[in-house]
Amino acid sequence: MFLFLPMLLDAPMQAPTQPILVIAPAPEFVPVIEGPPAPPPPPARLPDAVRSLIEAATAGGDAAAVETIMRYARQTNPETIAQIDALDAEFAARQAEKQAAAARARADALASTALLDNWKGEVEAGGSRFTGNNAGFGLYGAVNLTREGLRWRNTLNGRFDYQRTNGETVTERGNAAWQPNYKIGDRLYAYGIAQYEHDRLLGYTDRYTGGAGIGYRVVAGPTLRVDFEGGPALRHTDFVETGAVTRIAARASLGVRWAIAPTLTFVQDGALFVEQGNNNASATTSLDTKLIGALKARLSYNVTYERGALAASDTLDTITRATIAYSF
Repeated sequence: MFLFLPMLLDAPMQAPTQPILVIAPAPEFVPVIEGPPAPPPPPARLPDAVRSLIEAATAGGDAAAVETIMRYARQTNPETIAQIDALDAEFAARQAEKQAAAARARADALASTALLDNWKGEVEAGGSRFTGNNAGFGLYGAVNLTREGLRWRNTLNGRFDYQRTNGETVTERGNAAWQPNYKIGDRLYAYGIAQYEHDRLLGYTDRYTGGAGIGYRVVAGPTLRVDFEGGPALRHTDFVETGAVTRIAARASLGVRWAIAPTLTFVQDGALFVEQGNNNASATTSLDTKLIGALKARLSYNVTYERGALAASDTLDTITRATIAYSF
């Protein structure tokens, strides 16, 4: 290749100037040919032993075991976290699908049950006999029934406590209650209550209560449930000293169910009524231990407070009892 370069030569002033072409060789250029980029290294592969362990855990369906294995797999194989995350997401999707299917099946079953179907309950009984300087006996019994529907939950309960010492009745207490709940959402519900109570030693022969309000499940875990309720109530009480009165009251209640272990359960139920001239509260704390099958032993402590029923004093009663309960 050559370059053509024009040049001007100096000449006398009288001579015309003419361009002269000079031919010179051009510098040689070596073409650069770039090849394709080197392929990236293949991604790290999850070891077969780890993959087999994860697949065995997910096949078992134990979420706690899967969570533990996934955590250690990520710690020991950080270069394959993406593959571990994919297996974890696949397991979570399968579990969610199973739970949704179970929820649909349960809803269908609840929707198709008859009024007398799907009741669960518990019977509790206890007694005592004592002799010596103080002779007497005591009897206690309770029944609790619950029916879960698609939108409605109905609870029926009744209990009776009686004790005589040295020929004198020292405890004579009974109550019965019905509470329907309408489920507004997963945790929120509306409730009604109809209740009858009898406790002459606390200052009244009969008490009838009707009320309604709103309840909310504050904690809804697999082992712990906490329910709070509040609303107005109308109460008619036949007092021993002052006769019958009917008043409007405010009601609040708290219920706790805690499965401490598969064989050990803590239960706390309490209610408070506030009305003009008379307030009362009751609370029962119990600890259940599973014995055989549906049979369990129960240790409970009950506190009952009544203010304004007796003119002489406010009354506070406590009872500690050990009973046997059977669930069905």
